[in-house]
Amino acid sequence: MIDYGAAKAALVNLTNALSKEFGPHGIRVNAISPGPVATDLWLGAGGVAETLAATADATADSVAATAAAQAVTGRFTTPTEVADLALFLASDRVAGNVTGANMTIDGGFTTETH
Repeated sequence: MIDYGAAKAALVNLTNALSKEFGPHGIRVNAISPGPVATDLWLGAGGVAETLAATADATADSVAATAAAQAVTGRFTTPTEVADLALFLASDRVAGNVTGANMTIDGGFTTETH
C-alpha cells in the first residue's frame, strides 16, 4: 500500500500543479479517484478479491462482498459510472470551471478530509 499511496499523492499533486500552470490557457486538469470498480481488476481471475482471499482463507466472493459492504452504497462502482464522471468533467457546459479537482467515486468507501 505504500507504493499506491505515494503514487496517488503524486497524482493529486500533479493534477493540482498542472491545473494552475495550464488553466490560464483554457486547459482544465482534473483527476478521478475510483474506489473498487466492478471490473476484472477486482472481480476477475487473479484479481484483488481472489488474491486477498488466498491470504485470508476466504473466498473471492466473500472478500468482494465485504469490500462492497464497506461502501455507504453497499456496492462497487460500475465502469459506466466512472466513464460518466469523465464525461461530466470534460463538459464545458456543466463543468467548465472545474479544475484542479480530485473527484472520488467510490460510494463512500473512503472518507476524505480536507
